[in-house]
Amino acid sequence: EFYCTVKNVLDQEGFGRQKRGYRSIDEIYIKMTDPLFSKQWYLINTGQADGTPGLDLNVAEAWGLGYTGRGITIAIMDDGIDYLHPDLASNYNAEASFDFSSNDPYPYPRYTNDWFNSHGTRCAGEVSAAANNNICGVGVAYNSKVAGIRMLDQPFMTDIIEASSISHMPQVIDIYSASWGPTDDGKTVDGPRELTLQAMADGVNKGRGGKGSIYVWASGDGGSYDDCNCDGYASSMWTISINSAINDGRTALYDESCSSTLASTFSNGRKRNPEAGVATTDLYGNCTLRHSGTSAAAPEAAGVFALALEANPNLTWRDMQHLSVLTSKRNQLHDEVHQWRRNGVGLEFNHLFGYGVLDAGSMVKMAKEWKTVPERFHCVAGSLQDVHKIQSGGKLILTISTDSCHGKDNFVRYLEHVQAVVTVNGSRRGDLNINMTSPMGTKSILLSCRPRDDDAKVGFDKWPFMTTHTWGEDPRGTWVLEVGFQGDEPQRGALKEWTLMLHGTQSAPYIDQIVRNYQSKLAMSKKEELEEELDEAVERSLKSLLSKN
Repeated sequence: EFYCTVKNVLDQEGFGRQKRGYRSIDEIYIKMTDPLFSKQWYLINTGQADGTPGLDLNVAEAWGLGYTGRGITIAIMDDGIDYLHPDLASNYNAEASFDFSSNDPYPYPRYTNDWFNSHGTRCAGEVSAAANNNICGVGVAYNSKVAGIRMLDQPFMTDIIEASSISHMPQVIDIYSASWGPTDDGKTVDGPRELTLQAMADGVNKGRGGKGSIYVWASGDGGSYDDCNCDGYASSMWTISINSAINDGRTALYDESCSSTLASTFSNGRKRNPEAGVATTDLYGNCTLRHSGTSAAAPEAAGVFALALEANPNLTWRDMQHLSVLTSKRNQLHDEVHQWRRNGVGLEFNHLFGYGVLDAGSMVKMAKEWKTVPERFHCVAGSLQDVHKIQSGGKLILTISTDSCHGKDNFVRYLEHVQAVVTVNGSRRGDLNINMTSPMGTKSILLSCRPRDDDAKVGFDKWPFMTTHTWGEDPRGTWVLEVGFQGDEPQRGALKEWTLMLHGTQSAPYIDQIVRNYQSKLAMSKKEELEEELDEAVERSLKSLLSKN
């Protein structure tokens, strides 16, 4: 007879999780026999489909250095993978795959007339489609292995299914790619539950032999009506949140913005050019030119990270975030509303694009020589627990002054992530706007208005708004929080808590170098400005003399 002890019993509630995809129907020479390769503008952009030449992931440089993802396994957590597809079969990792929707080892997509369950197969092709086989296109990391984790195709999501998926074979799987999340309807505030949070924490601490599982997340498709800081997966410190740009450098109309986005890759163009989408594998051995959404962006990032891991298998989950910050490029990304800015140490960022588009060539070169970042520390910088009223027509301005735990073991000198844990409610949650400014003067938009969010009861309860925009900064000094209402109708509310959490290191030699370079450039630009002013003054004097003569 066998006996076992049940430690805990949890009643699993059902909740919604949605796939992310926009559901509407010559300088570089690389020889590939794959028929769609020339259409994969996000790999090598020569101006296809009215795009901007040079606006791509710069994979050609990484491939040229010999990095193709060999030895790396990427898991696509989605609605399954057509692992019989001739462009995926040779790179399919059956050992690392599982179907948590049906509880079996065969994550094949369930058939529907509208091919709704093509999502995972399309994402898989972006990462690991084989090269030079005359089929479809080429994956970003075309020699990597891809695993299928089928977990999206059931009436409701549960915490156990999410946690099981995120923690599946963490010593075999290197990178987990997720192109889904809470409903992108502009009124949902949701994130991982208890078991999934624990699974993520275990993943970054214990996965890959202690180097940490790498979680790549699509930032969301709610467009300007939503804010990805209301998505607890995309805004988690343990995930790398990826937004998308289109083939001419603008944001897609469905792109959400938030201060937790780290970097960007590519999705379909705004113009109805049939070849402006993302070319990849499709169900039942087919190919497509129409994959889209931030769904398409996350797997591209996973592919770039696979190239970096091949260049340096010792990279930790934090190393990958640092490399993303340091090597992502502004390139030709632009937006009319959100301009590019520099933070206190000179790193250029954008509220929509994070630190820019991933650059595979730069990343593998830096990864190869990279030394693991120093130990990470956490400091509670301060907490305000009093009730502060908020009314339309004025802003609530609060400050926390901190020495960032100086003199203690958990002193933070160089920032990575910053969290503002906020409890606030209002007569209309969607009209709330929250900004936070660091002591070095970097302003992060923690929450934009969400015009479809009519909530008047729940508000935000100890919600961890996160920013990556102050990366590398010295957190010591005064932080400023601004909370107000925007919109035509008068609103009122109350902020009950603001706790400031600082996460980072006590040393970061490369940041010091960046600061020196930045200060040198500033000094040079000021010198040039003075010289220009002097030239103009001399010119004015000459003109004045000539007019008198």
